[in-house]
Formats: sequence, C-alpha cells, structure tokens
Amino acid sequence: MASVQIQAVQKYFGSTQVIRGVDIDIDDGQFAVLVGPSGCGKSTLLRMLAGLEEISEGEIAIGGRVVNNMQPKERDIAMVFQNYALYPHMTVFDNMAFSLLLARSDKASIRQRVEKAADILGLKDLLDRYPRQLSGGQRQRVAMGRAIVRDPQVFLFDEPLSNLDAKLRVQMRTEIKEMHQRLKTTSVYVTHDQIEAMTMADQIVVMRDGVVEQRGKPLDLYDRPANLFVAGFIGSPAMNFIPATLRRKGMDAEVEFSDGTRLPVPTNVEGMDGQKVIYGVRPEHLALGQPGDGIPTGVIVVEPTGADTQVYSRFCGTELTSVFRERHDFTAGDLIHLRPDHQQTHLFDAGTGRALVQHD
Repeated sequence: MASVQIQAVQKYFGSTQVIRGVDIDIDDGQFAVLVGPSGCGKSTLLRMLAGLEEISEGEIAIGGRVVNNMQPKERDIAMVFQNYALYPHMTVFDNMAFSLLLARSDKASIRQRVEKAADILGLKDLLDRYPRQLSGGQRQRVAMGRAIVRDPQVFLFDEPLSNLDAKLRVQMRTEIKEMHQRLKTTSVYVTHDQIEAMTMADQIVVMRDGVVEQRGKPLDLYDRPANLFVAGFIGSPAMNFIPATLRRKGMDAEVEFSDGTRLPVPTNVEGMDGQKVIYGVRPEHLALGQPGDGIPTGVIVVEPTGADTQVYSRFCGTELTSVFRERHDFTAGDLIHLRPDHQQTHLFDAGTGRALVQHD
C-alpha cells in the first residue's frame, strides 16, 4: 500500500491543454474517486498515474517515489479497465495468473494467490471457464481478480462498471467497496456517475475542464458545495436552482424572486444588497407549506416510486424537483406551496458561481 501525491500536474495534447495544474493527495489505504462530466480530464489523469500517458508538467509520486519517468510495470500499480481486457483463449485461472507467469513466480505461489483472489470474488467455481462463458459481472470480477493477485501498491479503476446494467452496477459497487475494506489497498477510481462516487469514496475529487473544482468527503461535498457546478453535479435528484436578488436590511438577509416572493437565507451569507444570486435547495429539503408560506408552484408531473414521491413543479419559469416520503395525489396544474428548510439552503454568486453561504 502507498499514498499518492499529484502535484501541479498539467497535460497538453499538442497545443491543447487538458489538465490544468491539478493537486491531489490520496492517503495510504484511501479509496479516492475522480468524478466529472465526459471530457473533464479524469481518465487522462488516471492514465498519467498509470504511466500510459506522459506528464507534461508537475509530479506524480506513489509511496513517496516520483514516478514521472517510470514505465508502467515499474510503478507497482494494477489497473481495471472498462472493457475487462481479458484474453479470450485463456481460462479464468490463466487470465488471473498471467501477470504472475510473466514475473516467473513459482507454480505453487501462483495457484495460492489466484485461489485466494477467486475466494474473495466468488470465482472459485469458474476458474476453468473461458471469458465467453461468463456474464458481464463475472468478467468484471475476473478483471479485478487479475489485479488483486499482483498485490499492488495502488489499484486504478477506469469506469469499470459502465458496461453493466443498472442492477449489476449496484451489486458490483458493493463488491468493490467490500473488496477495498478487506484489502485496504490505496485505490483511485474514475467515473462520471456521481452516485458511484457518493456511495464508494472516502474522498471525492470533482473535476471540470481539467481543473479540480472541489475535493473532500462525500457528505462534505453534498452539504457544503464550493460552487454552483459541484452543487449541481453532486446529488440525485439534483439541487434546484432559482435566479434571485439578494436583499439586505441591517443584519438580516433574504432573497427576492422575479415574482416578488421573498425568502430568508442563513444569517452567515456573504454578498451585497441587490447582488444577483442563484438560490439553491435540494429536493429533500422542500416541505409542503400553506398559501403565503414558501414558494407557490404549479405541478407538472408526479412520479410515485413507492418509497417516496417525486413532484416536478414550475416557479417563475424554473422547474423544481421535490421529494416527499408521504404519498400525494397531486395532478398536473395543481397549485402547491413548497417551504424550504432555510438552514439547508445555498446561495451562489450568479456571475462566478462561488458559494456565498458558509455552512458549518
């Protein structure tokens, strides 16, 4: 196991800069998830960590050793790919043992390590099969087993679940997290799925356009997003955003929407009177209110899921999502009032997107 330090790393493809001075520290044994939209640079960063892409500027260290000029095989890492990358003519056992055969390990050691990995991943009954005889989830387990047998300092995962169906993705998320808890090997995991990031990570790194927008524990990012992008990216259903104007009177502050509706905001809000802001509130922090209490909205669609009810409504031209544990019989066109939990609301500068409320 080893810590990973990424310091002032930049990457150019010709004259195009795709990584713009990234700094990330990953502690020994931590599960770090790089998350962001397609094209944000997360996979490129992972490939630089693996040694599959050159680093244009900056340093990457694994276990205290700078690895910029090391070949992939010298870095003591193991990578699990999106497309499994299994050898079709080899059995599961031979696929998992292949790297050990290349390293000229003895047969007894190879069998012991393969069987141990197979036991961890529930593959013992599949060792004699070929990849074509396996389901997608089983192939992904074999790919992980091939990584485990190498006993690397760092595991690298490049969107390993994106080829699986929704139910299998949930199952494999749990299995990868359980595997990490057993092995306690430092892991770096790339995904565009923020639910994977939230449920698996010790540390989330949110990226956009080659820059780290925010990093921290999952619930810290959920509760205290640093800017509008992180607030909208982390959380499902996504946070609601409503354009507004900040109004101040002495120590008190509130927001005014385009229809004249005013709502209080947390007392520790920054910003000046008359400043254009974006008011943010998560769907679960909206409760049903009475007329004159909260935001008057017109119902568009109601989606009962069984466990809860998601209601989509419109206010001042903006579509809002609310989530209720109770069941409601709203129909399209109904007028309902949504009352935000004012201590759970967020405020962002409309120009820069920077958070204006510093939550405790």
